[in-house]
Amino acid sequence: MKYTILTLQLLFALTLSVSAAPVKLIFDTDMGNDIDDAMALAMIHQLERRGACELLAVTSTKDHPLSAAFIDALNTFYGAPNIPIGAVRDGVTPEKGKYNGLAEKKDDAGNLVYPHDLKSGEDAMEAVALIRKTLAAQPDNSVKLVQVGFFTNLARLLESKPDKHSDLAGPELIRKKVKETIIMAGAFQSIRFGTQHLEYNVKKDIPSAKKMAAQWPGPLIWSGYEIGIAASYPWQSIMEDYGYVKHHIVKEGYLDYVPEHPHDRPTWDLSAVLYAVYPDRSYFDLSPKGNVKVNDEGRTDFFPGEKGNDRYFIMNDIQTEKVREAFVQLCSEPPAGK
Repeated sequence: MKYTILTLQLLFALTLSVSAAPVKLIFDTDMGNDIDDAMALAMIHQLERRGACELLAVTSTKDHPLSAAFIDALNTFYGAPNIPIGAVRDGVTPEKGKYNGLAEKKDDAGNLVYPHDLKSGEDAMEAVALIRKTLAAQPDNSVKLVQVGFFTNLARLLESKPDKHSDLAGPELIRKKVKETIIMAGAFQSIRFGTQHLEYNVKKDIPSAKKMAAQWPGPLIWSGYEIGIAASYPWQSIMEDYGYVKHHIVKEGYLDYVPEHPHDRPTWDLSAVLYAVYPDRSYFDLSPKGNVKVNDEGRTDFFPGEKGNDRYFIMNDIQTEKVREAFVQLCSEPPAGK
């Protein structure tokens, strides 16, 4: 791909040595419902290589066994086969998804194209138990939660009782251990000239979204639907930048998922990861403080107020190009050893 001045500046910025401690992340995803989940997780691995973050655990809110299996396959592809994975129980969207089947793809010799150990979410730890275990083991006020799927797991974390991992109930455990929570959900600007967009991550589990919006005991940063629409991932990169291996799990997942070719896909989930790791690099501006309320239909309304816990992303045209370039460089960079 042709290197612009902006691209070269971003490459320099993204390869700077990191003096601060790595950002500790728990990534909560509905892996399999859209390809941006896979791209966001790939980004996390590339940022971890740079020393910018530490991936503590990945949990799935998509209730299909291959969601967790695909997560393990992607982690293994990026050289991190031992990341703990948790799976939702009695969740939503039980469909297989368009690309989770890559976890079972085999070559002509009958070997997995994308080797991994976890073959089914049924064999994974229950998601809320894993989140509680992970939080309890970390220093106070040190973990960022990045939710890019449904609200199911984190709403259940709120409801959780003391257990063998921690003697704290959910709200107290969150207050003690979680530094910030960044979620891809909702819509806070006009979408295709409409002002009442019902965003997918919210409307698929409205009771959990309402609970979390109303009761979460700490800062909530929302990346709205409009952000991912603005910074779509270029098809040209998919076709030109991933050819360093015969089989690339992100490229093949993208091609399996997108409804038509060529197709520039929105980058909803990637934005939450980028902000979580680099909140001070001006990729996004934030709204004033306020409160987000979720109505019975799944619409998100923002009410300004200095005592509120909520803020949402704002992105201008210059930031949009900077964000898109960062996504391309981080997603398409070869993993170590490939």
